[in-house]
Amino acid sequence: MFFQRQRIEIKTPGEIDAMRAAGLVVARALAEVSQIAANGVTTAELDECAADIIAEAGALPSFLGYHGFPAHICTSINSEVVHGIPGPSVLRDGDVVSVDCGAIVDGWHGDAAVTIAIGTVDPAIERLSEVTEGALWAGLAAARPDGRLSDIGHAVQTHVEAAGDFGIVEDYVGHGIGSSMHMDPPVPNYGRPGRGPRLVAGMALAVEPMVTLGAPMVHTLDDDWTVVTDDGSVAAHWEHTVAITDSGAWVLTALEDIRLP
Repeated sequence: MFFQRQRIEIKTPGEIDAMRAAGLVVARALAEVSQIAANGVTTAELDECAADIIAEAGALPSFLGYHGFPAHICTSINSEVVHGIPGPSVLRDGDVVSVDCGAIVDGWHGDAAVTIAIGTVDPAIERLSEVTEGALWAGLAAARPDGRLSDIGHAVQTHVEAAGDFGIVEDYVGHGIGSSMHMDPPVPNYGRPGRGPRLVAGMALAVEPMVTLGAPMVHTLDDDWTVVTDDGSVAAHWEHTVAITDSGAWVLTALEDIRLP
């Protein structure tokens, strides 16, 4: 059923359970990809790995064919922020690659992303990824029943700004998720608290901060997919799908059963 006034899909407990099944497929795929990502490995090999995990689970990939996207995952290296297309690009020591993955089980979606360090990376880049992941968890912790949607973005922004001089990408945001991958409401990674729709049990959201070492401005390359920073600075991207329940937030795309009060 739907929360009609704001077009936000409200799921039943059984539908949230189906999303958890999809989230576990995504979690396993990202874990396997993280294991094989190393110096000399191509992003096409990462895609093949994720494709195998999704197929073995009897799930479907959310990304393959989505508006024409040609792969099972997105692989974004260094200054690439999101939507990088897997292919012949070879990972090298010192790189970071953000891997975004989605899967469908019984018509319900899960969506998550991680940033993976290849070998030894510059400490500033390592710190960038840590801050971005920390901002993700700050946002997830703000996804409380009876809170407001903007509480999530405010928590993300507060965490990033407290950590140092980083850029928060504003052109790309999180989203509602469920029977489709991208749904209302959009979930910005910035803003004042206490605004927007009230968070209620049955909502599911993809929270995904994208943070840069430099300015936050971005543009899309000629492939019409890959988004890169304007100034060439390195970016990090972390994401989880979270369900709002009566008792708090349930992180659906973690391998562990994580529930936040």
